[in-house]
Amino acid sequence: MLGRGFGYWRRRPGLMALGLVPAAIVALLLLGGLIALGVYLPAIAEAATPFADGWPGLWATVMRVAVGTAVFGAALVIVAVSFTALTLLVGEPFYERIWVAVERELGGSPADSAYGFWRGALDGLILVARGVGVAILAGLLGLIPVVGGVFGTVFGILATGWLVADELVSRALTARGMLPTQRRSLSRAHRARVLGFGVATQLCFMVPLGAVATMPAAVAGSTVLARSLLDAPDRTT
Repeated sequence: MLGRGFGYWRRRPGLMALGLVPAAIVALLLLGGLIALGVYLPAIAEAATPFADGWPGLWATVMRVAVGTAVFGAALVIVAVSFTALTLLVGEPFYERIWVAVERELGGSPADSAYGFWRGALDGLILVARGVGVAILAGLLGLIPVVGGVFGTVFGILATGWLVADELVSRALTARGMLPTQRRSLSRAHRARVLGFGVATQLCFMVPLGAVATMPAAVAGSTVLARSLLDAPDRTT
């Protein structure tokens, strides 16, 4: 589904290029925040572990590296979901043109139920709140010695992938009058497909400059995904 979304760069390059502007603006702002966090991360880890001051040097270092890794990993999770929410909110007029064009190409006119700015803002806030919860869990997993960094990263990618996919498909599904509970029931009925799309999108976001180029494709691909969920014979209504 994401690959089909990237295919629109070849068929509709001008339309897809419109989605680069809000993605680039949000990406630069969030990247600046991550760089600032990285600069102050050693001081943050030291301030968060005053109890380790009297420990032997090796164990104090291990503890502070684990805390620093957990904090930065949690920040990456928050950035991941915040990027999607903020970019969709800032670029709503641009991304609406993309998913409407995809709907028309797939056949039939888009539904008349508009998504709207305030609906997008509310969904964005909910997404960020859910992302903070995931970040806390990923951060706690990151505190596990030795393997915590791997466990926290894997959990963060899977969980944020699900959240990102859920947010992206909401445009096409809400336009058909589906409530949030109905949208999530439909996604859960096709969990593997939705999770696969979200994780693929999330991994593309992690490539340098990948988030900017991927965002328009993700919007197009999520429209294809939403149509496939609705057309599936075992869909939830």
